[in-house]
Amino acid sequence: MYKSKKWSRGIALVAAFGLIAAACGDDAPEFEAGALGAVEIGDGESVQIRSLNAITGDVAFLGVPSQRGVELAIVDYGQIKGHDVDMGTGLDDLCSADGGQAAAQTIVADEEVVGVIGTSCSGAATAAMPLISDNGLVMVSPSNTSPALTSDLEGGVGSDYNVGYYRTAHNDLFQGRGAATFAFEELGLTTAAVIHDGDPYTNGLAQAFADAFEALGGEVTTFTAVNKGDTDMTPVLTEVGGGSPELLFFPIFMPEGGFIAQQMAGVAGLENTQLMSADALLTDNFMELPESEGMYFSGPDLQYGSNKSATGKSADDFLAAYDAAYGEEPSAAFWAHAYDATILLLTAIDNVAVESGDSVFVDRQALRDELNKVSGVSGITGTLSCDEYGDCGAQRIAVVLHNDASDIAAGKANVVFSYAP
Repeated sequence: MYKSKKWSRGIALVAAFGLIAAACGDDAPEFEAGALGAVEIGDGESVQIRSLNAITGDVAFLGVPSQRGVELAIVDYGQIKGHDVDMGTGLDDLCSADGGQAAAQTIVADEEVVGVIGTSCSGAATAAMPLISDNGLVMVSPSNTSPALTSDLEGGVGSDYNVGYYRTAHNDLFQGRGAATFAFEELGLTTAAVIHDGDPYTNGLAQAFADAFEALGGEVTTFTAVNKGDTDMTPVLTEVGGGSPELLFFPIFMPEGGFIAQQMAGVAGLENTQLMSADALLTDNFMELPESEGMYFSGPDLQYGSNKSATGKSADDFLAAYDAAYGEEPSAAFWAHAYDATILLLTAIDNVAVESGDSVFVDRQALRDELNKVSGVSGITGTLSCDEYGDCGAQRIAVVLHNDASDIAAGKANVVFSYAP
C-alpha cells in the first residue's frame, strides 16, 4: 500500500493513493491534497507540533512559561483521531532574528511537523515566519505583539506579515493606546520620553505609545533608542533628561531595561520622572530589582475570572496544574496565551484531519483555512476570533503598579487600570 510521510507541496491530487489502494483491495477513499500538500500520520505515529520560544538567556523568563503552557495544553486536549500529540524537544528562538531563523530551518526540515507555537519575541518571528510560511506551515504565537507582524488595524498589512501567521497575544497598537491613555488621563502627565532598542517589538510599541500620547494632547520630549548589549545607559539617559519629562516609557527587555532603571538616579532632569514599562519587563528577573519599585507596567490583562478554555480549564485550573508540574508560578505574563494558542492549533488540526485507511492526513491549506475562520472561541484569555491578518487575541490591556520587589506576585496582580477597545 502506498505510504508517504508528506504529500509534496504543489501536488493538488494524489491520485496514486487511490489507484494503488484499489489494486491492493483497499477500499479507503481517495485523498486529495491541496496546493500546499498534506502530512500523513501513520498507524501508531503521533501528530507532530513544535514549541519555539525563548528558553535560555535573560528572556527565558518569558519563553519558559509559554513552552510549559504548550505542554499542559497538549495533556488537556488529548488525542487527535486516536493519535497522541508530540511537541518534540522545545526549540529556542533566543529572542533574536538569528535564533528564530535557525530554529525555523530545523522545523521545516522535518516534514512531519504540522504547526508551531511561537515565537516568544517579535524579532524572532520576523526571521522565522518567511521560512515557515513558504513551507506551508502555520505558527500561532502567544506573545508576539509587534503590529508589523499582522496589520495596522485599519486594513493595512504589516511590513512583516506572512501567510500562516496567527497570534493569541494582543496587537501593540492596543497596548500603546492603553498605556498612553493611562499616563495622560489617569496620571495627568503631559510630557513623556520614550526609549526602545530597535527590536520590532520594542520599536513598534514605543511608536504606538508615542503616537497615542500625542493624539491625546501630550508631548513626546525625546524618542530615542539604546542598542542591545549596551551596559552604560548614561548617554541616553542624559539625552532624555534634557527634556525633563514627567514620564519615561521604556518597553525593552532585560538586561538593558535593568540598567536603565539602575542608572537613572542622579541624572539631571529625571529627578521626578515616573518610570513605566511594558510586558517585556513584567518578569521576575526585573521586578526583583529594588529600582523597579513604584513602576507601572502595561501588558495583557490577567484578570481572567471564570473564563474557560474549550478544554473546560480555567486560569485557576491551569495555575494549579502548573505548580504541580513545575513547582512554581509562571515567571511572565503570557502563559494563558500559550495555552490558548495550543488549543486553537490542536482544535484546527482535529477539525481538518481526514482518516483514510490506517492513516490520518492533515492538509496544510485546509489547516490555514480553518484557523482563518476562528470566531467566538472560548479561551482562558477571553473570546478568540481571528481577523484576516492573524490577530486572534482578546485585546485586553491592564496597567499594574509594582510596589514591593520582595512580593512580585502582588505587583503583577495590582491592576490599577484596564483598557479594552
